[in-house]
Amino acid sequence: MHSGKVVIIGSGFVGTSIAYAMLIRGICTEVILIDVQRVKAEGEAMDLSHGLPFIRPVAIRAGGYEDCRDAEVIIITAGANQKPGETRLDLTQKNAAILRSILEQIARYTQEAILLIVSNPVDVLTSVAREYPGFVPERVIGSGTVLDTARFRYILSRRCGINPASIHAYVVGEHGDSEVPLFSSASVAGSPLSALCRECGAACDLDWRQQVIQEVKGAAYEIIERKGATYYGIGLATTQILRAILRDEQTVLTVSGWLDDRYADLGVAMSVPCVIGRGGIIRRLDMPMDQEEKELFLNSSATLRESLRCALI
Repeated sequence: MHSGKVVIIGSGFVGTSIAYAMLIRGICTEVILIDVQRVKAEGEAMDLSHGLPFIRPVAIRAGGYEDCRDAEVIIITAGANQKPGETRLDLTQKNAAILRSILEQIARYTQEAILLIVSNPVDVLTSVAREYPGFVPERVIGSGTVLDTARFRYILSRRCGINPASIHAYVVGEHGDSEVPLFSSASVAGSPLSALCRECGAACDLDWRQQVIQEVKGAAYEIIERKGATYYGIGLATTQILRAILRDEQTVLTVSGWLDDRYADLGVAMSVPCVIGRGGIIRRLDMPMDQEEKELFLNSSATLRESLRCALI
């Protein structure tokens, strides 16, 4: 099924930012907004529609769950928002309950669409969705650490004076406090970041890596403290995932998915570099880590397993 039709469930800041980014990039043929407040979804669709003369042709409107029937991708952003001082994992039980009610509605009309989960805690919710009968694990994808990876590359780019698109570095594990930025495999133009540091002459102090890690992990908290929510970054990150799916790009992205291959013993959905295409998660790639990073990665999986246990109660 290659309909080019995308359904977004949730018309808050995140859902509408995704819709806006999708329209500008011209990657789909139809967008349906679904929200528990139908009038809100209608207003957002109207507002976005008024920009159609400036972009590629696309149909956009508010709808209901029946519109999921022939969707190629269903993006789920609905749920309670993270408040100042609250961690993503604090949202576990209430958003797991909301997700189950959404999946029940979707399953009435389709189990063929790719589910792209953005609501937090995204790894736990991706695990919950994987447990729901009928949906294929490779086609249940969480936005994972795609945004965290972008933040990591951006922060490194500021320190190194290099375009972030030229920096290859990944964040794995939880999308949250236990995530693991991988310095050991970070590179620029095929050269390890450590080699670049030796030649740079910027005289970074011994704690600079820890400073970068804290800046990556704390980015969402800083934004929420200042403006109440994050949505532009995740809107662009989700659109990158969506483009890889709809255009079958075979792009490597650190999405969250149920680890049922070489990572199966971890027993949870979390982020590692994955090849993404029209079938969803095509395959996962081995990610070299040093010993400290491996330990942190395993600790991240343990954190998520405990949170998943709470969600399944």
